[in-house]
Amino acid sequence: MRDTYLPYGKQMLDDADIEAVVKVLKGDYLTTGPMINKFEERIAEYVGAKYAVAFTNGTAALHGACFAAGIGEGDEVITSPITFAASANCVLYQGGTVVFADIDQQSYNIDPLEIQKKITPNTKAIIPVHFTGQPVYLDAIHKLAKEHNLVIIEDAAHALGATYKGKKIGALSDMTMFSFHPVKHITTGEGGIITTNSKEYYEKLMQFRSHGITRNPELLTENHGPWYYEMQFLGYNYRMTDIQAALGYSQLEKLDGFVQRRKEIVANYNEVFRDILEVQTPYQHPDTDSSWHLYILKLNLDTLAVSRKVVFEELHKLNIGVNVHYIPVHTLSYYQELDYKKGSLPKSEQLYEEIISLPLFPLMQEQDIQDVIDAVKSVIKKVRK
Repeated sequence: MRDTYLPYGKQMLDDADIEAVVKVLKGDYLTTGPMINKFEERIAEYVGAKYAVAFTNGTAALHGACFAAGIGEGDEVITSPITFAASANCVLYQGGTVVFADIDQQSYNIDPLEIQKKITPNTKAIIPVHFTGQPVYLDAIHKLAKEHNLVIIEDAAHALGATYKGKKIGALSDMTMFSFHPVKHITTGEGGIITTNSKEYYEKLMQFRSHGITRNPELLTENHGPWYYEMQFLGYNYRMTDIQAALGYSQLEKLDGFVQRRKEIVANYNEVFRDILEVQTPYQHPDTDSSWHLYILKLNLDTLAVSRKVVFEELHKLNIGVNVHYIPVHTLSYYQELDYKKGSLPKSEQLYEEIISLPLFPLMQEQDIQDVIDAVKSVIKKVRK
């Protein structure tokens, strides 16, 4: 057993990151200042989008995207149940109705064929989730959106640095959200961003994150002078700080290296685990290049004498901090109160019973990787039929 606990994810900070934050702390702006614009411009440039709007966190960014898309009461939005609750909650914040579509059993991403079954005259948007960092089948989803005049908001919280058919995720749909939580590819502490090529969405997002207020002379209905601003709709205070943006800007310089390190760890895992009959390594579609936020190991439960819970607990006893991503959103107690039914999305519910997330982050050393491999092999040997 390891002497120390190995978490499933962790930030990687260096002296340059710390210096970037200290520089802001010694400067004139702590809240909204010049680092916000620099960070937004750099993210937009990296993914190939025209615009980027930073938010306090990924959930707030998704909320802003739903507002910009015009989601409201009576509108239906289709998303995956295998995701964090925010992918669905953002629709409820706007008074819309969440519709869950089941997953593809190979990629664990939302299945375009299942999306098609759920489209009605009330469908307004699709929020596909790039689960674990592997992009969804965007061609098929774009085709559905075009046929039914739907907005696509990509939940790319896991997918900064990922590509679809050689193009970076972030400029391929109407709007794309990235998260900067500490376990993600880069961190701002908490933080999120929307990238888009639409000037209309950009302007709505900028206003929405700041109480619905604008100082833009082009948008004002009247103008009393240089101090004047208008609150044109009810927005929120979802502004990122310059402190966060400085950290994110510094982290972004190292993103490609972080992604490459994740891929190296994944290659080590795959090499060993592909030969263990009791587990299944993650499938990767040839059109996609995952940025590997998560490494999901699927247990072949019919070959084991115990449940996933026992495997999970045995690994934790060895100080390997595995996790489970995710509890299907439609089965959460709040969604059950909204009359979503267990058993309605069988592929997602079955997957939930079979998966664990192994530690995966750039700070991992070779011994950490070996500890994970040894622990999984030991536990599987102990519990196999």
